[in-house]
Amino acid sequence: MEVRVVETEKEKNDAFKVRHTVFVNEQNVPADLEIDDHEKDATHFVGYDKNTPVAAGRFRVIDNRAKVERICVLHHYRGTGLGYLLMSAIETRAKDLSLKGTKLNAQISAVGFYEKLGYQIISDQFMDAGIPHVTMTKNL
Repeated sequence: MEVRVVETEKEKNDAFKVRHTVFVNEQNVPADLEIDDHEKDATHFVGYDKNTPVAAGRFRVIDNRAKVERICVLHHYRGTGLGYLLMSAIETRAKDLSLKGTKLNAQISAVGFYEKLGYQIISDQFMDAGIPHVTMTKNL
């Protein structure tokens, strides 16, 4: 399995396809919320199993931090370590840009995953797209 920084339109479309499958089809997030005005300002990532896109994510630089967003792995690939590879690629890119850390809004169901990666909760629970979340950060 391989995680790439998106460089081509095909890779970006592959990332969008994974995101649509997970967020819109699986979690019932409205399609008009899933793709937003920040796509053009973000650094996108896509994970592949051979040539099949199976994971995706992005980040934007805000206040010298990587604001990590849209992290997702297709259902059959969860628990394989691909989420770790995706987050590692994002954090490496953030370090390369000399950012001081990362910040993300984690779905409550994913908090344990992010805690294992060294993230700490810094907010109360809130709702986003009908799903409970908390804000988490990690210094790099």
